[in-house]
Amino acid sequence: MSSENAEKRWSVSLTVVLLVASAIYLTCIISPPSLMDDVDGVHGAIPRTMLTSGDWVTSRIDGVLYLEKSPLIYWLIASTYKIFGVHDWAARIPVALSAIGLAWLTAAFGKWAFGKRAGFYAGLVMATCIGVWLFTRILLPDVMLTFTIALSMWAFLRALDEEEKHPRVWAHVCAASLGVGLLLKSLIAVVFPIAAAVLFLLFTKRLFSWATWKRLHPFSGMAIVLLLAAPWHILATLRNPPYFAWTLQSSSGHYHGFLWFYFVNEQLLRFLNRRFPRDYNTVPRLWFWLFHFVWLFPWSVYLPAAVKLPFKPVDRAGQTRLLAICWTGFMLVFFTFSTTQEYYSMPCYPALALLIGSAMATESKWVQRGTRVLGAIAAIAALACIAIAFYVRNVPTPGDISMALSSTPSAYTLSLGHMLDLTLNSFAYLRFPLYMAGAAFLIGALANLLWKGSRAYLLTCLMMIMFFLAARQALTVFDPYLSSRPLAEALLAQPPGKLIVQGHYYTFSSVPFYANTSPLLLNGKQQNLDYGAAAPGAPAVFLTDSDFANLWTTPDRYYFVGSQKEVDRIENLVGAEHFLTVLRSGGKLLVRNVPPAK
Repeated sequence: MSSENAEKRWSVSLTVVLLVASAIYLTCIISPPSLMDDVDGVHGAIPRTMLTSGDWVTSRIDGVLYLEKSPLIYWLIASTYKIFGVHDWAARIPVALSAIGLAWLTAAFGKWAFGKRAGFYAGLVMATCIGVWLFTRILLPDVMLTFTIALSMWAFLRALDEEEKHPRVWAHVCAASLGVGLLLKSLIAVVFPIAAAVLFLLFTKRLFSWATWKRLHPFSGMAIVLLLAAPWHILATLRNPPYFAWTLQSSSGHYHGFLWFYFVNEQLLRFLNRRFPRDYNTVPRLWFWLFHFVWLFPWSVYLPAAVKLPFKPVDRAGQTRLLAICWTGFMLVFFTFSTTQEYYSMPCYPALALLIGSAMATESKWVQRGTRVLGAIAAIAALACIAIAFYVRNVPTPGDISMALSSTPSAYTLSLGHMLDLTLNSFAYLRFPLYMAGAAFLIGALANLLWKGSRAYLLTCLMMIMFFLAARQALTVFDPYLSSRPLAEALLAQPPGKLIVQGHYYTFSSVPFYANTSPLLLNGKQQNLDYGAAAPGAPAVFLTDSDFANLWTTPDRYYFVGSQKEVDRIENLVGAEHFLTVLRSGGKLLVRNVPPAK
């Protein structure tokens, strides 16, 4: 009876930890800092356009067709806008809830496959690993896609399980997950889980078994997928002709309609690294694989222990581990032959979390070694925080953090490219987050060097929760640099006028979002807007230098947002006497025109 009570207390305590981690995770995501420039501002603005225009089929940025992304993330954000109003925190709610749901789904999957303890550990891995937290700072649908793939994989196994009383229900859940995934990230949402499932059936010698397909109900499942995903694809095609173009040539100024761009350009040509525009970069293949030790930190130290587990599909545990290997292996090999961003492999995190969670529950020698390794890593990290804090203790902090950062624009095509802008002196602006991170790592070091098992795991969770809070505090310091919200607030305080933004809409995308305005774009017919700019009826929002000079020197009031270098350039174009600086923030400027004297 005492052992039952101890197990119950352990279960309750771990559940509380998972709840606390989820609550802090939700708070960190939806609370300030502001929406960042680039993808954040864009994905925050498109749903508002859907609400105001009433067109929920065709996405638009600044009135320009934006056909490259699936719509479900925009629909979800638009729905939260409808309920709570248009706010940056409302835009983050769908991503935050998806991240929390993913942690609990992974826990439920692990509990079903390996038992209660391993399930909770798998859930904690998802809730507190760096990768999921880091890549949900941005309004991207990848965590939602990861949720649908994880659900489809669990439903697939449950449909095949001989002890499952309702295989048809789970087969249909699997199909529904695929259909929803198509509306989140297009074809890879179907390719990844189907490929993993086929490999699993092949290795278990069940691929050509009639009993297998009878339990999976592929025909009714296909009907569910089409019912969910086909209507939007058909409507988007009909509303954005031509219906198809037989070409693999992608170049500036050529418009071939929705279907060609969405499937050929964005799926096939991107995989072949021939997509136009070439506004992205790719992580070197070796680093793409090795970075998973970072994205799954601190729990990646237990991956060697997971390798030692049995993978023979003789029971649920072995089947789940084998599926996790098929799931992860296909995805990583797929991206080895394609272009890769840091977060592209997020859909394999639940598979790795399941392997890690099942290993942690064994508390084997390899797990104990991983715990000690984690203690050493945390100790080194704590010492590094202390050393940096000591080095910058007397470094002055004038202005905002942009004053101490470097500039590496060649890296900005990677999602974490701005991290290369960090300098040692910039940590002077991050003293409090640095102290907090150092304390977190010190707790983790002591916990993992002194203890093992559940006590070390729980204190490691505490370490990561404290680290996330420190990272969120650091992001508020970076806010003027990563976001242009101060410029938008300054613009709203000025007399009404028309806004002109430097270059591509993405560059200062948070300004139109917070100012709730549609800007003109100086030399902005490039990158993601190039294709939509060539569409019939595209709005006249693109300006050349001569267009800008003609507008800027008229009696009408205009505002311009740009970098110091760009402001200097156009100041030379029209004359310094026509410029008045309104605000400098984060290395960016808001200026207004001074009309010529009458």
